[in-house]
Amino acid sequence: MLVYLVRHGEAVSEREDPSRPLSRKGETDIREMADLLTRYFTWMPGYIYHSSKSRAIQTASILREALPHVLAAEEAEGLLPMDDPGVWAQRLETMDLDTLLVGHLPHLTRLASLLLVRDSGIQILDFAPGAVVCLEKTGGWRVKWMISPDTLKNT
Repeated sequence: MLVYLVRHGEAVSEREDPSRPLSRKGETDIREMADLLTRYFTWMPGYIYHSSKSRAIQTASILREALPHVLAAEEAEGLLPMDDPGVWAQRLETMDLDTLLVGHLPHLTRLASLLLVRDSGIQILDFAPGAVVCLEKTGGWRVKWMISPDTLKNT
């Protein structure tokens, strides 16, 4: 099984809009990331889950457009910045379809650490806005690949 951990794209400042939707750059970055992933990677998530925040909803929507075979894209509890990563670590143990989670920091960092080294307090991955980390479950979890919008700009 694969799980894709996606940090929402760059958002506008809270001063500009308290709901903090994606900025134009954030939208562009996510669209470019979706295009790259669908052209060059084999990724077939069955489900997309996202937090209730507008920037995560927008990010999930853009990714959903690029992945028409996804069975569902829906809001889910446990993906907000300060939520307990153990909730999703347990949930992923019972899932069998590849899954894409769109969330926030520090939650995604803590979830990745919990899956990879069983300790959510150790930061072993850094998620830039719009970054995608693919983790593969082969007994335990391992990093299969990681890419961010900044990586695209350097190629």
